[in-house]
Amino acid sequence: MTLRNAVMATLLEGEASGYDLAKGFNASVANFWTATPQQLYRELDRMEREGLVTARVIRQDRRPDKRLFSLTDAGHDALRTYLADPIGRPTAIRDGLLVKVQCADIADPAPVQADITARMAWAREKLARYERLRERLLGGRTEDAYLTEADRVGPYLTLLRGIAFEEENLRWGEMALRVLAARSSTAPRSGR
Repeated sequence: MTLRNAVMATLLEGEASGYDLAKGFNASVANFWTATPQQLYRELDRMEREGLVTARVIRQDRRPDKRLFSLTDAGHDALRTYLADPIGRPTAIRDGLLVKVQCADIADPAPVQADITARMAWAREKLARYERLRERLLGGRTEDAYLTEADRVGPYLTLLRGIAFEEENLRWGEMALRVLAARSSTAPRSGR
């Protein structure tokens, strides 16, 4: 998936400024795709040149003018084409923490345990944000009612995947900490 498709998917929610997109991107799409604000702005400029989005300028007093972006018909067509194409192989995990865990047996595991604990804190923070977003999306409805009545269910389904991912990070972290703690008290260290 490209950043372009993620931006267009976010714009399905409606017109947004680059700033709003960056904020919304972090709230809604960050559970499966990340980008810096600079990357978003560069991509929006390219997409505007290619006719996938259009921007209207809002004049502001004492602040720079704001550009509000929306999908064009060509942008909607590009998303439809993207949906029709096979996705291919899943993205491989590239995680420095897992490299550290892979070799944790050769030294004192305390630094790796600290990294796992930090990752778990990060997962808890993300889960709290995701739960706030979930409550906002549901708007007092049950999940079944939302999935039946909402105009779009894609954002909710991807949110559920993000929640499941962070919950699994916590489960794995708890297990890894238990194993490393048990082994550190009994296992001799190899210098190799």
